[in-house]
Amino acid sequence: MTECTHSCPDCGIVACRGRKEDQYPPFCPTASLDPALLEEAMAQYQDAEQRKIAYTSACIEGEFYGRLTRVEETIEFIRRMGYKKIGIASCIGLLKETSIFCRILKACGMEYYAVGCKIGAVDKSEIDVPDTNKLNGGCAHESMCNPILQAKVLAAQKTDFNILIGLCVGHDTLFLKHTEAPATVMIVKDRVLGHNPVAALYTATGSYSRFKKELNITK
Repeated sequence: MTECTHSCPDCGIVACRGRKEDQYPPFCPTASLDPALLEEAMAQYQDAEQRKIAYTSACIEGEFYGRLTRVEETIEFIRRMGYKKIGIASCIGLLKETSIFCRILKACGMEYYAVGCKIGAVDKSEIDVPDTNKLNGGCAHESMCNPILQAKVLAAQKTDFNILIGLCVGHDTLFLKHTEAPATVMIVKDRVLGHNPVAALYTATGSYSRFKKELNITK
C-alpha cells in the first residue's frame, strides 16, 4: 500500500472550524501553514469578483444549510450574483435532466444556452482512440466528447456562469480548464449508481464493497 502523508482526512478534531490552535494535531496543514501562502491566498479575495463569489456562497450556506437542494442553491447563487446568461455543458446522455433544469431556469426568468458534449460530431479516431475502445466497436462513426469546444461555444455565447451536467471524468477536467466564465458542477456522471457517486463511499466498508482489496476488507 502506498504511504501517504497525513492530512485533513486523518483529523478527528477539525479544530480549524473555530481556530482552536491548541487542538491542532501535529500534521495539521493549518498549524504548519506558510504565512506567506495564507497571505497570498487571502489577497485573491480582494478581487471584486472572487470576493463576491466567496461572500455570496458563505451567505447562502449560512441561510439555507440543509434546507435547499443543489438545484435550488444554484438558482439562488445565480440570482444573488446577478448573472444574466447561464451556460450549460451537458452530457448528451443527460439531456432530459438538462431540459428539466432549463425549464426551471426559464420559469425563474433566467436566460440560458446549453450545449451537448458531442458538438462538432468529430469521430473519436481524431484523438487516436482505437476501434477497440469505441462503444460501437468501430463499426461506424462515433463522435468524441468535445468539452473544449463546449467551453469555446459558451464563451462565444458570452455566458456569465457555466454549469456542468454529467460530463465524464476527464471531460469535465478539460471543460473546467478551458471555461472562460466561472463554473460549477450540478451533476457528476455515475451510471452505475444513478449519478450518485458518493454511494460508493457510503458502501465502501460493507459486505458488498467494490474496494475490499484496496481497504483490506476480508468479509
